[in-house]
Amino acid sequence: MKKYFITGLLIWIPLVVTIWVLKLIFDFLDQSLLLLPIEFRTESWLGVHIPGLGAILTIGVVFGTGFLATNFLGAQLVQVWHDLLHRIPVVNSIYSSVKQISDTLFSSSGQAFRKAVLVQWPHEGAWTIAFLTGTPGGDVANHVPPDCLSVYVPTTPNPTGGYFVIVKRTDVVELDMTVDQALKYIISMGVVPPEK
Repeated sequence: MKKYFITGLLIWIPLVVTIWVLKLIFDFLDQSLLLLPIEFRTESWLGVHIPGLGAILTIGVVFGTGFLATNFLGAQLVQVWHDLLHRIPVVNSIYSSVKQISDTLFSSSGQAFRKAVLVQWPHEGAWTIAFLTGTPGGDVANHVPPDCLSVYVPTTPNPTGGYFVIVKRTDVVELDMTVDQALKYIISMGVVPPEK
């Protein structure tokens, strides 16, 4: 009985959690419909709310913005928008920080989280998976040995929290696994090893 129950749980838990997360995402994206004037909402002209329409609208707006920003005129408008936000005192610090992080993480030319590595952390002899984020910059580069790398050491099972560490290049072992495989390994606390 115990074996059958556990087998059933192993089948249902991932499915239920996946559906629950997708429902949270779609419900959140559906809130974007509240930004529309009342006469444009489906409740006004169809009489019913259509679930998922907000998600489609949000994805459409994001793609449309990306398409417009890639041409010359759109790029000029984006630059004007950035300059305007950089002139507002409180908004400037928040916007510039978030923009710098998002540019680093999502830019195709960026190197953040492109490589999984193995480092000794939190002390010599203890190894953990980390992600290469670049090389030390600014005044930090003047105070560390010349051949160092910047890595992000995520915590388990929540990799959004972690530590930024500067280590010698000789103390970093590059791993033959993708970032996704490394994240699964970290989140599962080592239970789900990467596929060979």
